[in-house]
Amino acid sequence: MPATTCQIAFNQSMLIGECPLWQPDQAALYWVDIAGKAVHRLHPASGMHRSWQMPSEPAAIAHCASGGLMVALRSGFSHLDTNSGSIRPIASATYDTATTRFNDGRCDAAGRFWAGTMYEPRDKKNAAMYCLERGNVRTAWHGGITVSNGLAFSPDNRIMYHADTTAHAIYRRDFDLATGHAGQPSIFKQFSSNRTEGYGGRPDGAAVDSEGAYWCAMFDGGRLLRLAPDGMILSEITLPLRCPTMLAFGGDDLRTLYVTSASNNRSQEELEQFPLSGCILCLRVDVAGRIEPAYME
Repeated sequence: MPATTCQIAFNQSMLIGECPLWQPDQAALYWVDIAGKAVHRLHPASGMHRSWQMPSEPAAIAHCASGGLMVALRSGFSHLDTNSGSIRPIASATYDTATTRFNDGRCDAAGRFWAGTMYEPRDKKNAAMYCLERGNVRTAWHGGITVSNGLAFSPDNRIMYHADTTAHAIYRRDFDLATGHAGQPSIFKQFSSNRTEGYGGRPDGAAVDSEGAYWCAMFDGGRLLRLAPDGMILSEITLPLRCPTMLAFGGDDLRTLYVTSASNNRSQEELEQFPLSGCILCLRVDVAGRIEPAYME
């Protein structure tokens, strides 16, 4: 599928656009700009846009069943009232915020908010996965990854997917929705880390569609991949930018794919070649996505 099928959903460049999230009741798209320390909302039909500045970097968001958003900030989990704009701390981070921040997350079907971290020095596998359940935080696992990304769940809620962007790897774990227990990881897809000519990028944010296929944004690769449950590449979409970060299904039929991207720390040459870097793109796809679960307080 060529890049010409993409459209511009929001033509304002984010530093690190991430975590797009469709709210069907509002027919609106939410996302974060991590380095810009802001949460954004767009109503595509009207073009109305609103943003909220955050006290520290927001990396992941989830709808709250009671209204507003749960936000995974560097400082910990907070609730954002999207009517008043007030921010209410829920749980402080239990990691060293000087070296670590949240990086990717989403809710499971039982209403738990999962959020992984990134270890910013990137010199050892010191990231972790946390789970916020009714206001209480637990560590699901610590270590084994450097930059947690690509968190998603299979439609039957029996598989948890997640990636380590630095390792160019996507993992899968058996998942028990009733208990929130994730089993030991196994390789779902390993990509080459050889950054010579033909480099295809490394796995960033992801989503699973209604047929159980895993969609992955390939950062530095300028493409999206759709992977079968066995890891086979089903399709590839080339994008008019180099650094897509994550994707989300939206629209009335959940067949509009929204893609966030980054412009931060990119060369001037790259930004001139790809002027849409950091913008929000959208395109139509054949298979619908799924409505994201809300966080249950």
